Amino acid sequence: MRLMQERIKNPSKYKDPAVPPPEFEDPRLYHYAIFSDNVLAASVVVNSAVKNSKEPWKHVFHVVTDKMNLGAMQVMFRKKDYNGAHIEVRAVEDYTFLNSSYVPVLRQLESAKLLEFYFQNKMENATKDTTNMKFRNPKYLSMLNHLRFYLPEMYPKLHRILFLDDDVVVQRDLTGLWKIDMDGKVNGAVETCFGSFHRYTQYMNFSHPLIKERFNPNACGWAYGMNFFDLDAWRKEKCTEQYHYWQNLNENRTLWKLGTLPPGLITFYSTTKPLHKSWHVLGLGYNPNISMEEIRNAAVVHFNGNQKPWLDIGMNQFRPLWTKYVDYDMDYIRQCNFKA
Repeated sequence: MRLMQERIKNPSKYKDPAVPPPEFEDPRLYHYAIFSDNVLAASVVVNSAVKNSKEPWKHVFHVVTDKMNLGAMQVMFRKKDYNGAHIEVRAVEDYTFLNSSYVPVLRQLESAKLLEFYFQNKMENATKDTTNMKFRNPKYLSMLNHLRFYLPEMYPKLHRILFLDDDVVVQRDLTGLWKIDMDGKVNGAVETCFGSFHRYTQYMNFSHPLIKERFNPNACGWAYGMNFFDLDAWRKEKCTEQYHYWQNLNENRTLWKLGTLPPGLITFYSTTKPLHKSWHVLGLGYNPNISMEEIRNAAVVHFNGNQKPWLDIGMNQFRPLWTKYVDYDMDYIRQCNFKA
């Protein structure tokens, strides 16, 4: 609220330049995509990446939020210098091609049945399928969650981009990712399977003939949250079209139930290159048993799970990894009831 108040009081101070800086489209620089409606979390991602980069002026951060949070994001990222790093703040509504005639999720949001499934407060919804109640969270239909499938169209002049969730912390320089030979693959990601866990069978309905025919139930799942995308390979493989095909088929939720990972596993089924697990360590929002050695060696740590570090329920042993990148010198944060 205070950030928005500042934005309203000083509109000219935070107005976008008439001509965007050329760095925003310069493919020779290191580009990141962060899609979030959480101002504090997004700032921590950028702070941690900048502070651990060797040449911050070569890094460009594309922060996309919704209209409601745009003003606050603009103030947060223009109130300080990021050692020369370039930060673009836009609203998802600015991308006019993302409309219900093109985007299946937006079209499905207009469906009465889907609105009833997610939003209608019925007693039967409270008791039926209780093991999958979390799948009813409307956040899984948020356009900010599904923006990741439109990266080549959002950034048409870029060849590669690093996607980061807003609940990650960067712990070392990430430019080594741009040196990886992607072998023609689209998505560089850390695999998450061990034993029988996190394989395709956990995410999709293999009793459906289409799923059974096209995918191996024992294929290894991978993590969303730190994904290195070769946008040229993406365009060549027509991955967004693949995503649209499957998302349209799943309008009645018979192929999968949960958010963006299953369509991601499907879309990039044969075009994912496994990255070394030290690039991305997960579970800091639900697993207290991750070793500190594993965390120390990680390029990116991910607070996936319910126990986010900005919440009181965050795990105390992991919270300092996140709070060390909060801008406590910023007066807006000092005025809030928020502490390490």
